[in-house]
Amino acid sequence: MGIKLLAFMLSLGVFLFVIELVRREKLTFKYAFAWLIFSGAGVVFSVWHQSIFALSAFLGFEVPSNFIFFSLLGGFVVLSLLLTVFLCQQNKRNDRMAQKIGILEADLNDLKGNIKGR
Repeated sequence: MGIKLLAFMLSLGVFLFVIELVRREKLTFKYAFAWLIFSGAGVVFSVWHQSIFALSAFLGFEVPSNFIFFSLLGGFVVLSLLLTVFLCQQNKRNDRMAQKIGILEADLNDLKGNIKGR
């Protein structure tokens, strides 16, 4: 099996897997979007591999493999940043929920105290 076919199959497999996760509601589109972009780019570049050579030469890379490694590194940095942002948002939601639960428990204890005091 050629490397182009392997790259195409892996990229397409990841793309379809992410779509299936979204369809089954195991993954929201917000989180899947970046994975779809990167796997879609993998499909495109594995079919039209000459575009990698042209793009790497245009951007000033002497060897296309350096461009590929740089792109992967940049992609992983972007994915890490996105996941960090989503994690921070989730932490804020958890803090707000814990505060609301605490307020509800305090209100419930006040109501129980009022009922017992009668």
